[in-house]
Amino acid sequence: MSDTRYTQDHEYIRLEGDIAVVGITDHAQQALGDIVFVELPAIGATFKRGDQAAVVESVKAASDIFAPVSGEVVGVNAALEKQPGEVNEDPAGKGWFYKARMTDRTELDTLMDEAAYQAFLKTLA
Repeated sequence: MSDTRYTQDHEYIRLEGDIAVVGITDHAQQALGDIVFVELPAIGATFKRGDQAAVVESVKAASDIFAPVSGEVVGVNAALEKQPGEVNEDPAGKGWFYKARMTDRTELDTLMDEAAYQAFLKTLA
């Protein structure tokens, strides 16, 4: 997963060529508890890094999902509308939220790699 980067808000971005796959981390889904609803962005929507891109609701709370990089949404995981629990079961696999075409690849340099994210998680305990 060397092509995966992380935010301090616990979103991940996994590169698949020029496309970024965005979701929330295992840590985030555990903190949220059972996810009961996911609001996905519209295909064609554009975001700047840090913009609200999606919403996830759990039995505990509703949380905004922020765009880790700027770009245009080119696909969404429509299965989450009927099966939001996929985020709990497989956040880095079947539980992804949306795919975006990045507009500024240099923004990746501001995100954490796996080792840095794991070190960051230890500071939260």
